[in-house]
Amino acid sequence: MFSIAPRTTFLLLLAAGFSMPAGAMGQQGPATIQLTGTVRDFYERTASPPGCLRAHPDFEQVPDHGYGLYCGNIDIALDSHGKPVFNGNGFKVLQQATDSQGRPICWALVDSALGDTAEVRGDEDAGGILSWRSFKRWFRDRPRWNLSQPLTLTFNRESDGSYVFDDTIDPNYQSLGGFFPIENQLFGNPGGSPDRNFHFTFELQTEFTYDDSAQNTFEFIGDDDVWVFVDGQLVIDLGGVHGASSQYADLNRLGLEDGQTYSLHFFFAERHRTQSNFRIVTNLQLGCPDPPPMTAAFD
Repeated sequence: MFSIAPRTTFLLLLAAGFSMPAGAMGQQGPATIQLTGTVRDFYERTASPPGCLRAHPDFEQVPDHGYGLYCGNIDIALDSHGKPVFNGNGFKVLQQATDSQGRPICWALVDSALGDTAEVRGDEDAGGILSWRSFKRWFRDRPRWNLSQPLTLTFNRESDGSYVFDDTIDPNYQSLGGFFPIENQLFGNPGGSPDRNFHFTFELQTEFTYDDSAQNTFEFIGDDDVWVFVDGQLVIDLGGVHGASSQYADLNRLGLEDGQTYSLHFFFAERHRTQSNFRIVTNLQLGCPDPPPMTAAFD
């Protein structure tokens, strides 16, 4: 993540992944829930990996126009395999789009009829991503480029009924001083100071039954790259190598049908040394289907 940023937190008002019947939004859920996704480890671009392994050019890469928030480099729809698609048509964000209450929102959701204000765009820039080919390796198992394994996050219910994962209070991460889910695992720590396993991605595939009588929102503060798709459509775009940035998504404006089940795909990348922090707050009812196939060893 961005080295001169203060301690950054990744805040996601996400749906919770506990098993409850549709329409039970108002009922009290369990004390804890668990969501399982896939974490993938990479060698950053200046590393010298052993054997046939490759250093990934997008990790520890500075965008052409410097560190910052870059949007528009990912298509607004997922591909047929449920993966984000790099297009390289992005721009540096000088000022984020906002809704009528001044909350930052995704540029793709701006609706002037609802009182939204459009973003202010700077230079065109791919946000430190080399190409569509290099990006395809981020969220797919590629034997020469990454290793993967499942990652389960435990969420705790708050007094308001929301669920929270926070690396600063989670016992697995508190002692590490940040969100380091593959510490001394997979490719291992690279050395240096701090000696942490920084260069990884995390993918979470979930689903939920939409309740139009409930509040259905996502809010994120985090870095580096964060993308969220609901029903295959982009609702959060926080690309680039940057300090803490946030976006707010109100699912009630998406035209979803009450009682219908929709997918939610979450994609995260940690691409820059110094800190890795992660906080998620959730109030939807997300279920966690089986994670995609992965391997902790390679051919």
